Amino acid sequence: MEPVLNETLRTFGIYLLIIMGISLALALLLLLYVFRQVRKINVPPDAGFQETLLFTPFSVVLLIDLLDLGLDVLAAPISWVILDRLGLKALRGVTAVEALIPFTQPIPTMTLAWIGVRILK
Repeated sequence: MEPVLNETLRTFGIYLLIIMGISLALALLLLLYVFRQVRKINVPPDAGFQETLLFTPFSVVLLIDLLDLGLDVLAAPISWVILDRLGLKALRGVTAVEALIPFTQPIPTMTLAWIGVRILK
């Protein structure tokens, strides 16, 4: 019984590393695209989380979710810097908190929030 469990855990770990690696590679490609195409987003300085998401292109929230999946907890400071450079300061806190909460990495939180804001206004 124990060798089967060890083999199952090993296989799960390998699949998890593959998924994280692919996610990180896609995030790096998307990062190049975002910095070339988006540059800086003109968001009003007093905009809250929901209003900022309305100004945010989908590629940015997808990038943040891919980084979160690929880097786990290490995505928090990187996401913070990216969002700061893009002028999306209202999204930094939510992104950092979500990145630090264990086991939320497979959930595309920012993408779901982006879709929710557009559907619910």
